[in-house]
Amino acid sequence: MTTLTHPALDKPYTYPDFDKPLPPREGDRVIQFREALREAMSEEMRRDERVFLMGEEVANYNGAYKVSQGMLDEFGDKRIIDTPISENGFAGMGIAAAMGGLRPIVEFMSWSFSLVAADQILNNAPKMLYMSGAQWGCPIVFRGNNGAGGQLGSTHSWCVEGLYANVPGVKIVIPSNPYDAKGLLKTAILDPDPVFFLESERMLGDKAHVPEEEYYIPFGKARLAREGSDVTLVSFGRPVHFCVEAAEKLAGDEGIEADVLDMRTIRPLDIDAIVESVKKTNRIVVVDQCWPFASIASEVCTQVMERAFDWLDAAPVRVNTADVPTPYAKGLEAAYLPNTERIAAAVTKLAGAR
Repeated sequence: MTTLTHPALDKPYTYPDFDKPLPPREGDRVIQFREALREAMSEEMRRDERVFLMGEEVANYNGAYKVSQGMLDEFGDKRIIDTPISENGFAGMGIAAAMGGLRPIVEFMSWSFSLVAADQILNNAPKMLYMSGAQWGCPIVFRGNNGAGGQLGSTHSWCVEGLYANVPGVKIVIPSNPYDAKGLLKTAILDPDPVFFLESERMLGDKAHVPEEEYYIPFGKARLAREGSDVTLVSFGRPVHFCVEAAEKLAGDEGIEADVLDMRTIRPLDIDAIVESVKKTNRIVVVDQCWPFASIASEVCTQVMERAFDWLDAAPVRVNTADVPTPYAKGLEAAYLPNTERIAAAVTKLAGAR
C-alpha cells in the first residue's frame, strides 16, 4: 500500500500498489458503475458543502441514466440542480461558480453535446490559472457519457479525448470499472484543476467489487489488469475489457502472453508504466476508441518511440476506430469500434514481426 496526503483532506489516504492485478477482496460489495459514481459524488458532497451537481435531468428525473438517483432527496434543489438544454449556458455558469470558490460537478448527458460549450470548457476553464498569474483557478469536474452508446449515430457517438487532450491545463480521466470510477471521481472532485471525467453509457450497468470504506485513486497511476511477457497491450475505458478478452484468447490459442495496462487517466499519462512494460515485452499494441489520426494511441506510440526505442523488436501498432463517421447499423458499429477480434489479430501479426 502507498500513503498520500492531500491538502483538501484532513487525513492521509492509502491506495493499493497497481503493479500487480488486484483480486476482489473477500467481503467487498458488488455494485454497478452508476452506483459507484453516485457514491463518489455523495461522499464528497457530505464532506464539502461547496460541492454541487448540475445538468440536464439530474434532479427531478433522478438522472437521465439514473446516476444521480436519490441525490435530490438528500441534498436538495440548491445542490442538485436541473438545467435547461443549453450546454454552453450551464458549462459557463459552472466555470463562474468554480472561480467564485465553489466545487461544481457538471454533467453532460453526452460528451458529444459538450462541443457546443467548447469555448467555455476548452478556451476558458483550462486557462484561468495561467492567465490570472495563479491568482485563481477553476476546480470543476465535467462528467458524462463518452463514445458510441449503441446505435446513436455519428453526431451522438463522439470520443472527445483525442480532441480535448491537446489542450494544456485539463486533466482527463477514463475509468474502465466501478472500483476505479469511484476512487478516481473522488480524486477529481478534490482536484484544483478542470477535470474531464469520461464515462460510457454501455458500462453504467457493469458490476464489480467496490469496498465500503472511503478511498481515493491518484491520477497518473496505471493499473496492471493482466500480466504477460510477450506483448504490451495499452488501453483505457471500455476497450480495456476487450484487451483482457483478447489476451486470454491469445494465451489459450497461441500461447502469447500479454501485459494489459489500463491507463485510467490520459492526462496525466503514466508513460513510465508503459515504458517499463515495453522493456519486458519488447512489443506494444495501443487500443483506442478515438479516430486514428492524431489520436491518444498516436501520442502513446510517439512517446514510446522517444523513450523506449532501443527495447522495441517491432514498430508500435495502433488499434483505433475506423477513420469514418460512426455508423448507425449495429453490425457496422461493432466492426468500426476496437473489438476482441481486431485486437487479437493485431497482436498475432505483431508477434510474428521481426
